[in-house]
Parts: sequence; structure tokens; C-alpha cells
Amino acid sequence: MHATRLPAKPLADIHGEAMIVHVWRRAVAAEAGRVVVATDSEDIRRVVTAAGGEAVMTRADHASGSDRVYEAVTKVDPKGRASIIVNLQGDLPTLDPHLVGECVAPLAARETSIATLAAVISEDRERTDPNVVKVVGTPIGEGRLRALYFTRATAPGGDGPLYHHIGIYAYRRDSLARFVSLPPSPLEKRERLEQLRALEAQMRIDVAIVDTVPLGVDTPADLERARQLIAP
Repeated sequence: MHATRLPAKPLADIHGEAMIVHVWRRAVAAEAGRVVVATDSEDIRRVVTAAGGEAVMTRADHASGSDRVYEAVTKVDPKGRASIIVNLQGDLPTLDPHLVGECVAPLAARETSIATLAAVISEDRERTDPNVVKVVGTPIGEGRLRALYFTRATAPGGDGPLYHHIGIYAYRRDSLARFVSLPPSPLEKRERLEQLRALEAQMRIDVAIVDTVPLGVDTPADLERARQLIAP
């Protein structure tokens, strides 16, 4: 709600509905399980429930989205029935629902703690854009990487593809609990990327390579593009 470039952006109107409602609908369409919107805003809770969704109120002082997700999970599922938790950003109104399943798939490997997504960078400007986070990883199979590092810099060097990290995460429940118990790490604070906390703690992150990047809405121009992409 306090985004400086687009204040109150979860409530931004897209064809008569708040952006967060569009994201909730796409999460439901993924048919991956129970969908809950975690928020510290009564206004967000109100619009989600009015649309037929489920929302849970969380503290306003969380340091990261993962901390907020963990609080929400402990409130709505105190008995631990859900063993996998997917963290979707609330500013992805063009999310392709199938990406949720793609994100969960790497957790089929028991040694994987966290799974996420990336796509090959095809636009030259994105290679040097610090707002496009790159994942550096080693191939472990068709369309899979084991993450070695995440960075805002252009990396790795040399010939070959660069991968645009997509900020959707699937956690094993115990991995999420461990992650939020760790203090912010040096590289996390330097790069401003919370997933580096997990790597510095030797947690394994696997990446599924997909062919689409959902539009993250951060600016008025992004919002207008989202309105164009979503048919009324």
C-alpha cells in the first residue's frame, strides 16, 4: 500500500476491480490449493472478501514478504495440513495460472528446500537493468537450474543465456519456517534480495525455466499496460 511509485497499488483499478482481486482470481484458477491473501490493510481485506476471497490480517512491521506469508500460514493452517506454501506477489495481475504448478514442480526432488521460476532474457535492455533480477545457476536437467546466486548485476559473464528471475516461490513448510528464523544475511542486505539469505544458509533453491514473465506493476505506466493486456 505504501509503494512510492504507485501508492495504494494493490487497490488500483483494472476494469472495475482492484488489482489484488485480479491476482487472487488467477491464483484460484491455478487450482493448486487454498488461496489466502495476506495483508496488513483493512481496505485490501475488504475488497478481497467482497469478491468472495479469503484474506488474513498480518502485522504491519514484517521485514519481508516471506515473513508475512509465514505469519499468515500459522494463522490459517495451525495444524500444518499444508506441506507446501506458494508465495505470490500481489502485483502480478497478468499472472498465467499454470506458473503456480510450474513453480511447485521442482519440490518433487526431496533435497530441494525452495523452488522458484526464471525465463531466458530476450531483450538486451534487461541484461543491464538492475530492476531485472538475474539468477545464476547450474543446469540439473531439462528446464531446471540449481540456483547458485541471484543478482541485480549482469551475470554470468561469457557466452550463453541470462535468466530473468520471476519472484514466485514455493516452500516446503519446514523450509519456510527455517528461512524466517534466520537473520538477514550480508549478501541479502547488499543486493536487497531476500532469497540470498537462503543460499547463504546452504538451503537449496531449484529453478524451473518457463517461457513467460508476468508483468509486475510498479509504476503508472505498468498499470496502464496491465489494463491493456487484460481484456475487460
